[in-house]
Amino acid sequence: PHCLPGFWEKYYFRPGNLGYPVFDTAYGKVGVYICYDRHFPEGARALGLNGAEIVFNPSATVSGLSEYLWKLEQPAHAVANAYFVGAINRVGTEAPWNIGEFYGQSYFCDPRGQFLATGSRDKSELVTAELDFDKIREVRNIWPFYRDRRPDSYAELVAP
Repeated sequence: PHCLPGFWEKYYFRPGNLGYPVFDTAYGKVGVYICYDRHFPEGARALGLNGAEIVFNPSATVSGLSEYLWKLEQPAHAVANAYFVGAINRVGTEAPWNIGEFYGQSYFCDPRGQFLATGSRDKSELVTAELDFDKIREVRNIWPFYRDRRPDSYAELVAP
């Protein structure tokens, strides 16, 4: 598959078998989806339904179409699920392979999809942000997406 155009991630990595667990930590309820998982809203929703207050997405992603999606998809997940997102991507290149340049731009966004802190495109750095977890409750009261969802109409999402 790697000789064909397009993206073949599923042929190189196997999905986990634990579902979408959320971990109760001293800092809040934390969920994780890894790299390519960010392109699928079902996992982001499962983490929200499991109680995530912040979802981290560690990635190693190079320039191209993915860079455009980087700042769209995860803030949209934050809004749809009323949680914080910490999106992590590395910078630089990976020798000896010539797969492109990793574009960095790690960030935090809040449950309204607003960026709280953003890293650079080309420097290794630690990105931090103050997270006000009261904002989760505030946003869920304004945009009651969990209350108004319609799981009875989702059968097509899980059909083969």
